[in-house]
Amino acid sequence: MANKYVPVLLRHSPVPKVRDFALLAGLDACVRGMLISVMPLTVYDALGNAETVSEVYFIAGLASLCLGLMVPWATRYIPRRWMYTIGALMYVLGAALAMYGTAVTVPLALMVNAGATATTFVCFNAYVLDYIDRSNLGKAQSMNMVFAAAPWAIGPLLGVWLREVWAPLPFLLAGVLGLLLLSTFWILRLGNGKQISRARRPAANPLAFLGRFFKQPRLIAGWLFAVIRSCGWWVYVVYLPIFCIENGLGDKVGGVALSLSNALLFLTPLMLRIATRLTVRRAVRGAFALCALAFIASAFVSPLPWAAVGFMMAGAVMLVVLDVVGGLPFLMAVKPSERTEMAAIYSSFRDVSGILTPGTAWLVLLVAPLPAVFAVAGAAMVGCMAVAGKLHPRLGSPRPSHGRWLPGE
Repeated sequence: MANKYVPVLLRHSPVPKVRDFALLAGLDACVRGMLISVMPLTVYDALGNAETVSEVYFIAGLASLCLGLMVPWATRYIPRRWMYTIGALMYVLGAALAMYGTAVTVPLALMVNAGATATTFVCFNAYVLDYIDRSNLGKAQSMNMVFAAAPWAIGPLLGVWLREVWAPLPFLLAGVLGLLLLSTFWILRLGNGKQISRARRPAANPLAFLGRFFKQPRLIAGWLFAVIRSCGWWVYVVYLPIFCIENGLGDKVGGVALSLSNALLFLTPLMLRIATRLTVRRAVRGAFALCALAFIASAFVSPLPWAAVGFMMAGAVMLVVLDVVGGLPFLMAVKPSERTEMAAIYSSFRDVSGILTPGTAWLVLLVAPLPAVFAVAGAAMVGCMAVAGKLHPRLGSPRPSHGRWLPGE
């Protein structure tokens, strides 16, 4: 009888909705959007040249990859809610280290922030796969991006402006936003996700589930799309601002370009609707083709810096399209019993691209100027366009039911 007078909200944890996850995605974007344009400039100022910047980003990517792959193993001993909490607090620690602005603390801040992104991303995707059914994954993906649109559009430009006012200011604000993200997570009461019992004994080490991944071509293709898409963003975020500085355009052009490109996230519901009509295969192939064309063209017109920036911004439009549909082949193939493990695999795309992009750029810059990095990224996208041609033509389309034909048949 005592429970009769206790509010239902306090007696039962509410079932998370698509909007709840979109709110978390938006707050996470607030933190990362504030730092994304500031960190490359801060690292460049602290270290002095593009080659050293590539080395530091390469090491940070390695550390983040190792940490991200360890998260599923760690969640066997540490509840998922505490793992997410640790990741959010790492955002705060990274911001505190970056405020000092020295050649020692800035690389450390970059690594801690990369680890924070990996940890929260693994946990976030595991929660999404727990609570959002397969048919609503596309809706969840687009709503996440709508909620993240304003932070990604305003954050890069705001970060550069705050840096002009006082260098530590954007990092101070990022730390406060990290605490807000953590508070919201606990208010939503996501807990540790759904617990699914398995007949087999769980894997003894964090890499044991890689075998299941490599046996599923759709997972491999979806992960590859995410890696190359993320490489494109790395080039756009890190090397375009450096290109602008080296060609006399100033340190604000990169942040403005990133903010304008990210404003397209407001159109993600429309992009998803168009992609659904085209089918996922056509949308992914077309986006990779146009993005590759824009990146390669920017390398050829690099003697005209403003033209190169324009082509890179055009390529970023297609990167946004890939953000909407590029992850669907992977997410639609994940089995319920492998949610946490495959969430860790999928999240590794960010870390692998964080290793692959600066590592490749480091080698390219030894023999060629910076615009060659744009061309190499475009060539990788051409490869993805070819792989996308192997996807099932009906992927993402409604399944036939009760004798009705699929749209377009």
